[in-house]
Amino acid sequence: MSVNESHPDYAGFVIDFPRSHRNITKVKLRALKLGLSKEIKAVGVLVDKPEDEVAKLISEGLIDIPQLHGHEDNSYIKTLKSLIPEGIPVWQAIQVKTSEDVKKANESLADYVILDAGQGTGKTFDWSLLDGVKRAYGLAGGINLDNLNEAMNTGATMLDISGGVETDKVKDEEKIRQIIKKIKEAE
Repeated sequence: MSVNESHPDYAGFVIDFPRSHRNITKVKLRALKLGLSKEIKAVGVLVDKPEDEVAKLISEGLIDIPQLHGHEDNSYIKTLKSLIPEGIPVWQAIQVKTSEDVKKANESLADYVILDAGQGTGKTFDWSLLDGVKRAYGLAGGINLDNLNEAMNTGATMLDISGGVETDKVKDEEKIRQIIKKIKEAE
């Protein structure tokens, strides 16, 4: 598994969301998780899944961190946190188009927010909106080798490079190596 060679901090898995070309089933997730280096955290990218389903993925050891990518609100997050072991962070991806979206990110009860242009669009959003973020955040959407330096200088504490390491919608081992090497050199 090439991700083990490059050794990012996290590996994301889009679970049971057929609209995404990155979609995998729970059976495929189980196999991938078994092959994933123990030091790399498995992040389950989940869209509008019932809280108990998300909690089950965690209790079965299939994911280490849930990343909510749908219409989940603070009430959902509170319920989910009550169902999972203390200490497991809940991440929430928030689509950013306006300063209102930044306000939503600031008010989220998630332990961590990931600011994104949209669900798998592979495009960036107006990064000047990040000036209004008052908490630690990750940055996603359209990050690739061409704009990586700019992305690393936004103040984000984590970069989601999923689309930026694909060629024709398939993960590209060489792109993975190059982008992670560049990130680690900058650290």
